[in-house]
Amino acid sequence: MKNIHFIAIGGAAMHNLAIALHKKGYHVSGSDDVIFDPSKSRLEKYGLLPKDFGWFPEKINKDIDAVILGMHAKPDNPELLKAKELGLNIYSYPEYLYQQSKNMHRVVVAGSHGKTTITSMILHVLDKLGIAVNYMVGSQLKGFETMVKLDDSLDTIILEGDEYLSSPIDDRPKIFWYHPHTTVISGIAWDHINKFPVEEDYNHLFAEYIETIEPGGKLIYNAEDKILKQYAEQSKGNIDKIPYKTPKFVTKDSVYFLETSQGEVPLQVLGKHNMQNIEAARKVCLTLGVLDADFYQAIQSFKGADKRLEKIFDKNGQVIFKDFAHAPSKVGASVAAVRNAYPDKKVISVLELHTYSSLNKDFLPQYKDKLNSVDEAIVFYSPKAMAIKRMSPIPKEWIIKAFNRDDLRVFTKPEKLHEYLYGKSFKNSVLLLMSSGNYGGLDLEKLKNPS
Repeated sequence: MKNIHFIAIGGAAMHNLAIALHKKGYHVSGSDDVIFDPSKSRLEKYGLLPKDFGWFPEKINKDIDAVILGMHAKPDNPELLKAKELGLNIYSYPEYLYQQSKNMHRVVVAGSHGKTTITSMILHVLDKLGIAVNYMVGSQLKGFETMVKLDDSLDTIILEGDEYLSSPIDDRPKIFWYHPHTTVISGIAWDHINKFPVEEDYNHLFAEYIETIEPGGKLIYNAEDKILKQYAEQSKGNIDKIPYKTPKFVTKDSVYFLETSQGEVPLQVLGKHNMQNIEAARKVCLTLGVLDADFYQAIQSFKGADKRLEKIFDKNGQVIFKDFAHAPSKVGASVAAVRNAYPDKKVISVLELHTYSSLNKDFLPQYKDKLNSVDEAIVFYSPKAMAIKRMSPIPKEWIIKAFNRDDLRVFTKPEKLHEYLYGKSFKNSVLLLMSSGNYGGLDLEKLKNPS
């Protein structure tokens, strides 16, 4: 019996790992100062929800084999301080995942964009073909109860590799922990300016990551990304380098079709970026012994990762997409996908600036022209959210200039945004909602007005 304690157990990744270890028979405990659904109900289902919210140093004792520290915790967290005082083993989330998988074949999906979708595509195909693997992915998948699986009887694990910091006391990128046997890098686009204020430093971490691939391993990389291509070609490790490019595709009546040796393959996802994601997933599946014919058959039923360009309404000419996109490269890809799929409809985009990077005045110019192909572009950000992040307000004029669109509508008060959208007709239109937030409590049901 292993005794594991989670500090900040309510996190999206943390609670899934807690459940996975519980299923292995470990004794799991945890704390958090606030827990929301779906984490709350999932932890409650398995008897892992803390009885009281808050931090309780008395929970920390010498019988604990490992403490797993989540990003939500602070360096001065009282439970963390007690664990240090007792000399307990303290792990970041990715560090502990490596401990669990160090005897497995590790496949890691990395890159600035698309990693959740590529990982989801791989797992969808393997599941359809009855190939069991362990995994960790950052989005809920249909047919998968939790997003972490750790079964010691399986010899392969698929890991979504995040380049963000490992923990509040470990500023190494998460991907540096995994030491993959096979890895995908989907591309490099500057992000996380609060932790990587210099673009070259952010880019170079992927060059460093390539050097962590196990000897004899495989690097699958997007050869259309010039910086990544250079890093891959210059790497000196004993690895097999496998480039990929956007496969041929066509669109018919808002449906994307891959042109393959198996004929045209209809898909349920949109956009050139998703065609690239599919090609990356195919390359990985090939390394796992999946034939192309089986891959293309299975990928046809993939409807996308949760909140990734997810179609939530389509009736009487009105279409609504909800997308997690917030970084410039992701925003540009989602806008292009929708514009290409619906050339005869009016496309209205609503982007919420919600992250540290997107609200940084020095990072804003990265959004230049990203919304120019839509018919109406709207940007919302909350000065209140900026105050919580201890950031200075941004004048509307700066946002308009950064996006390089004079007719850009900018809202800073949620009630004004809601009033505008609720009173607007979306007849024969596509509404593209892009945010990692919720637009100050926007009611999506009130937007469904195709009449």
